[in-house]
Amino acid sequence: METPRYCTLVTVPPPLLPLDISGVRARLIVLSRKKWVNGTKLKYYFFNGPADGSPTTWKGGDAQQNVVRRAFEIWKSQGIGLEFEETTDRNEAEIRIGFLRGDGSWSYVGRDVIDLVPSPNERTMNFGWDISNELDTALHEIGHTLGAPHEHQNPFAGIVWDEEAVYAALAAPPNNWSRETTYHNIIRKLLVAEVEGSTHDPNSVMHYPFGPGLIIEPIVYRDGIRPAGGLSAKDKEFVKTFYPPLTQNDYIELKLAKSEVLNIGAGEQRNFVFKPTISRRYKIETFGTMDTVMVLFEKSNGEELYLAGDDDSGTNFNSRLHTRLLKGREYIIRLRLYYAESAGSGSLMIY
Repeated sequence: METPRYCTLVTVPPPLLPLDISGVRARLIVLSRKKWVNGTKLKYYFFNGPADGSPTTWKGGDAQQNVVRRAFEIWKSQGIGLEFEETTDRNEAEIRIGFLRGDGSWSYVGRDVIDLVPSPNERTMNFGWDISNELDTALHEIGHTLGAPHEHQNPFAGIVWDEEAVYAALAAPPNNWSRETTYHNIIRKLLVAEVEGSTHDPNSVMHYPFGPGLIIEPIVYRDGIRPAGGLSAKDKEFVKTFYPPLTQNDYIELKLAKSEVLNIGAGEQRNFVFKPTISRRYKIETFGTMDTVMVLFEKSNGEELYLAGDDDSGTNFNSRLHTRLLKGREYIIRLRLYYAESAGSGSLMIY
């Protein structure tokens, strides 16, 4: 089996937490920190060369762009709470896509696309070869943007590599990788916290295919691993776990100065609606011993416009926002829980 072209996961600084945060709390923060709040609309943009001032080499043809569009449709068709929308304004886009040949196919993972790539002039995803007939490549990179890591690096896979054979195979065409790149994308094991409760899925679209001679153990993989193609059952389970479908019944109306108990578990989310009767500055604050991310949107013409957010994970503070809200407008507050000392131990209030 000829070595295929592989995705090169972007190298970013490891997640750092204060030394006094460990155990279950640390694991749950690491597991969810890069995931989006459910209900977010992620806008994607294709760089267009001279038409938008980007390098000509970043522009992809219609056939490749259509493959990426189809891949977004497939992820959305799983009935998830996230939305995807193409935009022609890169300043509005969280996901900015280039097709620079020779630069590899890669994407930042989850919220890293906004936390680490704030400039609208930079790519958050790239396709480094012609993907006109490679839907799985597009599904894979979008999977990273949704927060999914490489499945073959799952520590529960029990894979023992013939490391020198792997380094040699990846140093050769078509990948031409350095030892450092190969280690980061294949040999390195993910933290257990990053795949909490996840068993190995050799059919995941996030799994590289491997030919014979690269894996020593388990014996069943000595002749290689060849994912079936498309989203596996566990891929679909993953995306619905973090982004379950939302209905109107999932929204709670916040009343001024009335505390709402957050009776949710780790990784779960609550969604709130607030309609101010007076224009003024309001405080939106969580209370209790817990780690959360809170994001505020204004609803306008059916669109949710991002206003502010706060992530208190790994601190001794609570997430809070202090901003001016206008009478007659409708606001959405989305809050995802990373960790709480016990269920129902926290609350949210606007005052």
